[in-house]
Amino acid sequence: MTPAARLQAAIEILDQVLAGEPAEKALTSWGRRSRFAGSKDRAAVRDHVFDAVRCLRSHAALGGSRSGRGLILGALRDAGLNPDEFFTGQGHAPSPLSDTERDLPSAPAGAEALDIPDWLWPEFSSSLGAEAEAAALALRSRAPVHLRVNTARGTVEQAMEALAGEGIIAEPHPAAATALEVTEGARKLRNSKPYQDGLVELQDAASQAVTDRLPLKDGMKVLDYCAGGGGKSLAMAARAGLQSFAHDADPRRMKDLPERAARAKAEVTLLSTGDLARNGPFDLVLCDVPCSGSGSWRRAPEGKWRLTAEGLADLQRIQGEILRKAAGLVTPDGVLVYATCSMLEGENSAQVQRFTEENPDWHLADQNGWQVQGGTDGFYVAVLTRAKRGC
Repeated sequence: MTPAARLQAAIEILDQVLAGEPAEKALTSWGRRSRFAGSKDRAAVRDHVFDAVRCLRSHAALGGSRSGRGLILGALRDAGLNPDEFFTGQGHAPSPLSDTERDLPSAPAGAEALDIPDWLWPEFSSSLGAEAEAAALALRSRAPVHLRVNTARGTVEQAMEALAGEGIIAEPHPAAATALEVTEGARKLRNSKPYQDGLVELQDAASQAVTDRLPLKDGMKVLDYCAGGGGKSLAMAARAGLQSFAHDADPRRMKDLPERAARAKAEVTLLSTGDLARNGPFDLVLCDVPCSGSGSWRRAPEGKWRLTAEGLADLQRIQGEILRKAAGLVTPDGVLVYATCSMLEGENSAQVQRFTEENPDWHLADQNGWQVQGGTDGFYVAVLTRAKRGC
């Protein structure tokens, strides 16, 4: 495929996405219909689609319309490229620009230029303060590829050497002792021996740093209460001497966890909701709660545009409910951990403050946050313990 043909394919896929089709599904359907497209073509089209979704508002403004064609036109202008070199109508290229499309629109400004919804910008900016603009700009770009080294299988140095042997270059990331950032050969990762043998797992460095903040000790019984795919379950299970359990309100989210655990040589017991009381209480319960995902919008940019004020309020209500339920599963001297992949204050410290005010027997022992402009996903973690009572 020519560069222009790739752009036309992205235009058609983006039209489906704008009509409500999930981007991954639209890309998969296109791939099945387009057997002629090679691996480089598919990767390039995928990048065009996700770049456009990350920058939906600004690229639509620069392209003059909220359509697949408008987004790609805006993307070219944003990159300083001449659209006439691609919109030629020759072969499988997009048709030439109309007179209307040639008229340069006004440059986007404010939240539009930063690709944040107008309704969300006040909370986003108040949550991040002076760093709000830098965080918003970081969300417009592709996320780095981070790996967690399974220290139960080898050292960081051994992992780097094994990856390099397969043409994958990675270097330590400062956010966590087990974290690597892939700088070359990321697309080779899933077929590589270090990945298939469980020496490394895909996991953002800040997500790993969350696990590093947990006061884990040998012999502890730990529960990942909102396990999802199980990344944090596996990270905790890599610590020797722990009894690791995983639960999710939707068990289907954990369907790949047994296979991932087997690959990592880790033992994680999956629990249904009915199993929780029978297997508890637990020394540590981690609640990586459902959230806006604002810290991971580089990876899942559709969430930025689908989120509504009502949806955010509902998520915050669910977060409070999860905290209250999980607190009942913790031993008297145990630890309750609250985490999100969000940078919004209302989902983070404000949520924890509300919980401790309503439950004065719990107090905040530790908290920390990471923001996307620092080279990781945005994350927040709070460690809660019960207040010690005097005799």
